[in-house]
Amino acid sequence: MTKDRLVTPSYCYILAANFLLYFGFYLLMPVLPFYLTEVFHAEHGAVGAVLSCYTIAALSIRPFSGYLLDTFARKPLYLLAFFVFTSIFAGYLLAGTITLFTVLRIVHGLAFGTVTVSGNTVVIDIMPSSRRGEGLGYYGLSNNIAMSVGPMVGLFLHDFYSFNVIFTCALISCSLGFVMALLVKAPARPPVKHEPISLDRFLLVKGIPAGIDLLLLSIPYGMTTTFVAMYARQIGITGGTGLFFTLMAIGMAVSRIFSGRQVDKGYVTRVISLGMYLVCFCFFLLSSCAALMTWNSVFGTGVFFGIALFLGIGFGTMFPAFNTLFVNLAPNNKRGTATSTYLTSWDVGIGIGLLLGGYIAQISTFDKAYLFGACLTVVSVFYFNLKVAPHFERNKLR
Repeated sequence: MTKDRLVTPSYCYILAANFLLYFGFYLLMPVLPFYLTEVFHAEHGAVGAVLSCYTIAALSIRPFSGYLLDTFARKPLYLLAFFVFTSIFAGYLLAGTITLFTVLRIVHGLAFGTVTVSGNTVVIDIMPSSRRGEGLGYYGLSNNIAMSVGPMVGLFLHDFYSFNVIFTCALISCSLGFVMALLVKAPARPPVKHEPISLDRFLLVKGIPAGIDLLLLSIPYGMTTTFVAMYARQIGITGGTGLFFTLMAIGMAVSRIFSGRQVDKGYVTRVISLGMYLVCFCFFLLSSCAALMTWNSVFGTGVFFGIALFLGIGFGTMFPAFNTLFVNLAPNNKRGTATSTYLTSWDVGIGIGLLLGGYIAQISTFDKAYLFGACLTVVSVFYFNLKVAPHFERNKLR
């Protein structure tokens, strides 16, 4: 029996567009805390608050973008959001005050929330359903490749060039991504019957338990992607922190390839559970790196970078499975809503992680922030096994 064809020109174009979009995103991710502290002299708490505006804006628009995607043509909305997202990088070059920068971050977050839901929904439309787990795994892999090089390039540029150079590089990357997005051919959608406005048109109600669980996992993830470079500097690791993101992305890349195939075989909840156990262990170990560095700096540094690889494996295992879980709980005409609920849950946690990470670091230290995050992963493990997995098995549609 031959497999349905996954690799098509449009699939390749949307992978390239996704990579270039996330490369611009990750190029700035570890640099922005330094930008705010060095240019605007903001404190850690203020940094977390300003950066969280982006995530709050993204999550606030996701439910509405999911509704629009399920109601109207998906590709035009995808292209519009992609264009706005790209244009904001030019605005950063002109932002002279922290207030204007914050406003731009909010608009950027709105565009990011829409373009990611749109891209995730369009890619599901152009791939065969029989290979959805594998296809989403490769689609997510393009994020991970961007994550492996984006932060490293951003931190390198920060060491040798101005922030304007970094913003310009991000602008160029996303502009090329927009060109790739233009080349994607999305299938024509049949006319959709406009249902009465209800909560389920903006939020996949059956996906709420999984959303709560995903939120708990994304809080420590948000702390890590934003503050891990500062944490490394605080505990005495002064160079090579870009390698942390590279190793994390390598772990995600490798695990996504295999986990997507397991998801297509029906092992959705089993795959998520395995990833959660590994992530839980890694965050406790990450919080202990401060103590390990005072005991033996060489060993502590090795553990720090080893954690990155296994964190990547854990999250890379879970991402395609969680995405498929949400989509499998929804009928085909609510794919956009399912995707937006999945990404909204993730963004809520990221935003909370930014605020809590900055606040806890300001009143204490980053290792305490990661210890708190590790405790949340324990809660997520129990909640998933007791509530989410049984709920999914009872309500899945395919």
